[in-house]
Amino acid sequence: MEIKGWRITFANALDTRVAGTMTPTFTPIVSHRTSAAESLKAYQVYVGACPFKRMSNFFANRTILKLARKAARLHIIDFGILYGFQWPCLIRRLSERRGGPPRLRITGIELPQPGFRPTERVEETGHRLQKYCERFKVPFEYDAIAQKWETIRYEDLKIDEGEMIVVNSLYRLKNLPDDTVAENSARDAVLKLINKIKPDIFIHGVVNGAFNAPYFVTRFREALYHYSSLFDMFEATVLREDENRMLFEKEQYGREIINVIACEGSTRVERPETYKQWQSRNLRAGFRQLTLDQELFKDVSSVVKSEYQRDFVVDADGQWMLQGWKGRITHALSVWKPVQRITT
Repeated sequence: MEIKGWRITFANALDTRVAGTMTPTFTPIVSHRTSAAESLKAYQVYVGACPFKRMSNFFANRTILKLARKAARLHIIDFGILYGFQWPCLIRRLSERRGGPPRLRITGIELPQPGFRPTERVEETGHRLQKYCERFKVPFEYDAIAQKWETIRYEDLKIDEGEMIVVNSLYRLKNLPDDTVAENSARDAVLKLINKIKPDIFIHGVVNGAFNAPYFVTRFREALYHYSSLFDMFEATVLREDENRMLFEKEQYGREIINVIACEGSTRVERPETYKQWQSRNLRAGFRQLTLDQELFKDVSSVVKSEYQRDFVVDADGQWMLQGWKGRITHALSVWKPVQRITT
């Protein structure tokens, strides 16, 4: 997209809304027309341009490695696994563990893919991770779940006694319906399920956005602030002619903007809340927030300072690690643990 691409995207989204035409079917999963290889290339450009995802994966994986230092069996339940790009680095590090790697099990959870094969993409992710584990000689097991997350039952996860359990969800719980869409909150239902799992840790990444307001003007204004900042970040770090940058902007940010602006009700699935709102929700759901690992936080800050453009921000608020661009906080990450089971 050219420098004014975000303005064109917002204008197109407004045209769609005003025209009242049928909005396109939208899921947070990228278009089925985009292959995993194309997505990986675009993802690599994104990771090279900004630290948000790379540092989140680094923080999450290092946290898991510390926890699983002596674990014989490690079960990761990943809400929003998509292509599983987070896990190859962890697998490689586990293979180097003194005494040998644990038996790794990953439950990859995604939304169903449109069409006749709703589980195809999440199953393909499992096949790729299997090959990676074979390469590094890490014992591996994979389960794929592709359905609405609030309909998942505890029994579907096949929890075994004696395994160390990590629940991981980086920046995807925003796609669950919120309290304004349905009488029974899907977000609270998923948090209740995680609480019931009783994981050793729950790693929660949040897109820090305030553009889920029921009032359209407020939502439009907040979305404009948020996405113009992200496009500005790309403009400062990647050539605008880069095809993979354009693909990422179109398939990720562009589709999100159209959904936020042109869709309402159950068709609007981009519904981010601020990290402070999620903190209140997590506490109500029976979780306690673990202390931010200061050594790990310093490592993240050091990498961002030395390898990325100086306008990127790494900060902390309470036990949240925050990331952003030019003072605007766009991502937040923290670690949680259930302290009580919520039965109501």
